[in-house]
Amino acid sequence: PPILESDRLILRMATRSESDVVVNYYLENKDFLAAFEPTRSPGFYTQEFWQEQIDKALFEYSYEQSLKLCLFKQDNPKKIIGKVNFHQIQRGVSHSCLLGYSLSEAEQGKGYMTEALKTAIGYLFNDQQFHRISANYMPRNQRSANVLRRLGFVVEGYARDYLLINGKWEDHILASLTNPHWQNPE
Repeated sequence: PPILESDRLILRMATRSESDVVVNYYLENKDFLAAFEPTRSPGFYTQEFWQEQIDKALFEYSYEQSLKLCLFKQDNPKKIIGKVNFHQIQRGVSHSCLLGYSLSEAEQGKGYMTEALKTAIGYLFNDQQFHRISANYMPRNQRSANVLRRLGFVVEGYARDYLLINGKWEDHILASLTNPHWQNPE
């Protein structure tokens, strides 16, 4: 799996031995992230659950189905401050994926997510020759809208009752970014 670095961040997949670090990220941000994520069962916040999820993420990566990265600060490489997930990877006629991300409440407004996504998208577009990345956000999530706009994502539509977030069907704005320098990797 790739290890990506930017000026302030390291982006890499979690290892099985880091399940406690992943659990800590979600526990520390449980209330903050609840407004943006599906309702979580109590088992979600256990090391056993995350050991399985890490194994699954590595399996999916090996079959080019997803790339699930954790964000670490360069000066604190043992604490996760965010997550960037590229999933529903399709090759063939689309060379595309769906992007999801979250950032610790304590690190909001510091440019970390823009920096992380710029780095990860650069890897997918330049090294992996993805053509298109889609991302969806709730209309009230202005921070997410701003991050995607800064990165060049274009709004493509509006989906009513699109995803079940925190127990409620939420509308989402659909956006995408295409690779202007795409070359067929085959």
